[in-house]
Amino acid sequence: MTDRRETFGNGRVAAETLRGQVAAQRYVAPVLHRVTRPLVDLLALPGGARDRQLVLGEGFEVLDIHDGHAFGRAARDGYVGYIPADALAADVPEPTHIVAVPASHAYSAPDLKRPEIWALSFGTRLRVVSASGAFFETAQGWFVPKPHLRPANAPFADPVTVAQMLFGAPYLWGGNAIWGLDCSALVQMAHLACHRPCPGDSDQQARDLGRVLPPGTPPERGDLLFWKGHVALVVERDVMIHANAHTMSVAYERIEDAIARIEAQGDGPVTAHKRP
Repeated sequence: MTDRRETFGNGRVAAETLRGQVAAQRYVAPVLHRVTRPLVDLLALPGGARDRQLVLGEGFEVLDIHDGHAFGRAARDGYVGYIPADALAADVPEPTHIVAVPASHAYSAPDLKRPEIWALSFGTRLRVVSASGAFFETAQGWFVPKPHLRPANAPFADPVTVAQMLFGAPYLWGGNAIWGLDCSALVQMAHLACHRPCPGDSDQQARDLGRVLPPGTPPERGDLLFWKGHVALVVERDVMIHANAHTMSVAYERIEDAIARIEAQGDGPVTAHKRP
């Protein structure tokens, strides 16, 4: 059985590379677009439920635009779905920088007293074209504070440090931004910021990330703990950080307490302890 999240086709259209593997009315090569809004939902179906989110500047490989929705996959991880077509553009230049703090603002001029145009989440991708005082100017003509941006080719060193930067962010099922994120988004945002490949959902992460450790192995910083439908990052031997519905936020929790609490609420034991 194919996984719709990973199958680059929908019956109407499929990627040329899948010709002969999946059935479709036509086969085409994808065209790279980029998100032009601060945040957009990646949908399971046009007008349907949110699977994930993409932030401004992220790539989306489009196969088809039909009835106002683009069908394609996220460039960051290959997650397949639908995005409103008016939230994408094909002529956006390659980003040079990312927002490397939890959140920032874009301004119409290099003046912190000007009204902000947009709020920008961690991970937002921008093309810097010039500098003006304490601000960088972007290809859109916006100005963003210099200390908030980091070159896109300069990865963070430690996923846990990135996750800790997002401490306190609210929990949101399917969210991928500082305004709301879920457990797998926290893990993915942390790893992608370090230029480490990472899929979008916790079951995919349990399958693809790291190596399984024997039961009883002492946790180390950067390890991943998996439950059915949940994932957390180990901060130190007895503490983890995770986006969770218990506190409705990104929060620290003692590992021993979390294991007992999650099992007591009926969500089962730890299913895997993995080390990237």
